[in-house]
Amino acid sequence: MKIGFFIDGKFEDGEKSYELTNPYNDEVIAEVVEGQTKDMVKAIGSSYEAFKTMKKMPSVDRANILFAAARLLAEKKEEFAKLITAESGKPISASRAEVDRSVQTLQFSGEEAKKIAGEFIPLDAAVGGSGRDAYTIFEPIGVVGAVTPFNFPLNLVVHKVGPAIASGNTIIVKPAEKTPLTALKLAELFTKVGLPDGVLNVIPGDGATLVGAMLEDNRVQKISFTGSPRVGKQIKNKAGLKRMTLELGSNSALYVDESGEDNLDDIVEKAVVGAFSYNGQVCIHTQRIYVHERIADDFLANFIEKTKRLKFGDPMDEDTSVTGMIDKKSQIRVLEWVKEAVDGGAKLLYGGERKDNGILPTILTDVQPTEKVACEEVFGPVVMVNKVANDDEALKLMNDSQFGLNAGVFTNNLKQAFHFAHELEVGQVLINDVPTLRFDNMPYGGIKSSGYGYEGVKYAIKEMTRMKMISIHFK
Repeated sequence: MKIGFFIDGKFEDGEKSYELTNPYNDEVIAEVVEGQTKDMVKAIGSSYEAFKTMKKMPSVDRANILFAAARLLAEKKEEFAKLITAESGKPISASRAEVDRSVQTLQFSGEEAKKIAGEFIPLDAAVGGSGRDAYTIFEPIGVVGAVTPFNFPLNLVVHKVGPAIASGNTIIVKPAEKTPLTALKLAELFTKVGLPDGVLNVIPGDGATLVGAMLEDNRVQKISFTGSPRVGKQIKNKAGLKRMTLELGSNSALYVDESGEDNLDDIVEKAVVGAFSYNGQVCIHTQRIYVHERIADDFLANFIEKTKRLKFGDPMDEDTSVTGMIDKKSQIRVLEWVKEAVDGGAKLLYGGERKDNGILPTILTDVQPTEKVACEEVFGPVVMVNKVANDDEALKLMNDSQFGLNAGVFTNNLKQAFHFAHELEVGQVLINDVPTLRFDNMPYGGIKSSGYGYEGVKYAIKEMTRMKMISIHFK
């Protein structure tokens, strides 16, 4: 099956293509047309022309298109879920959850399309300002370039497409080379609910080539990128005056204080999910866990027991929790990092072994903060659980990171909860939740090497609009 890129409401063939394989069993699932620079330039032109129509579309019409897309996506839930699993290797239960979230994200986008509003400015509060009424409006910026990763091939695309359409923009998606099929299918879905041709174009292919074309073209007004800090910094350095949203890496930390013994079983259950969901290939994967020394032994024993229950296997199996990594390169890298940590004095409590195309869930303790599994983004099924003597030590270690996306704290002490909430150097603090938590209407963005700018529908819309002030001198 050969699948082309998507421009002007239809699929088009191209000069080159590549085989797309299932990460779990290496079976070829499609032949994907690989977009070239000229194809991206064509897509930009298409989006630029479509913006002339889109910016005039009433908000109620934009909202209705988004609501219709949400309804159709819900109807095609199983079809999309199986496609996500086939190209990303994500367990089918998690793929269904991703479709559900994407439906909700489109619904949020439709709702927010009707709420884009400015404010009245009392110019008569300034000397000489009497006799004037002033107000602000928000206008779409134009063509948005979106660069999306492999790990959420539907919802992270929807988190860029939904706000772009809601705010009257057009958008070009450059999906991850390993997971382009879901984005292409989403574009096709939007045409069926009446989205004008050219508003959403999807061009798979080499990131450096295609994103380079976006960066060089002045018709592209904004780049929204989700991916690694290394690539994000490269894009930022070449972006000039384009608007930028960068959602980059993380090594999210969790602290469980001594009051956690009151509901330890529930905390461990959540922490295991946070550590090993989709093989840890999640931006807010619970990677570093710090536990008060008073309850650390009980926490670890419980954590190991629950981890052993996770089923490794075929992602299409309803009971599978852990499966193959996205590619062998990632598998090799993660195993090397685990070995380096053990060679550096860390204790391997469970896992650390290759299995098929994946890695068994891996638990380390006594990990030095300089080891890659602690200070870099592991993006694999590996978690470190270290003991700490007190809350101050936990806070210091949590903040000792180049990243700053999410962090979680379990505590029954209200004063301590607020202390951590204010002192943690991250974009989102989750009290009595693991950091691997995101609701699609909340603001979502990081600091430090985790990037800048915000997603979350309402907040992404602000990043995709320009404020204009209008004053009327009436006397």
